[in-house]
Amino acid sequence: QVQLVESGGGLVQAGGSLRLSCAASGRTFSSLVMGWFRQAPGKERDFVAAISWSGGSTYYADSVKGRFTISRDNAKNTVYLQMNSLKPEDTAVYYCAAKYYSGSYSVPPVYNYWGQGTQVTVSS
Repeated sequence: QVQLVESGGGLVQAGGSLRLSCAASGRTFSSLVMGWFRQAPGKERDFVAAISWSGGSTYYADSVKGRFTISRDNAKNTVYLQMNSLKPEDTAVYYCAAKYYSGSYSVPPVYNYWGQGTQVTVSS
């Protein structure tokens, strides 16, 4: 089993920054592919970013490319999402997710474990 706990969400003005963290426990973190998703009210859960087990490969949704950065610290069992130049349309609950194997990374069903989510609200 893997337990994921997100933190770092909050209220920020447009143009501001936030850094989300996701702490993992219960399994060898360095063997997991990690992802971030977000879900706005009334909408589907959308892919935001993913990172390979080593951190050597990263993937982003077009809507966040150039503004968000995913990273990981395997010594701390933590994955991060640095969010800059935030926009009101980035408002959502952000979820951390983990899966065992490489391959598809942008759809929720391929992930085995999920955190409880953290709210990010960007005011205009």
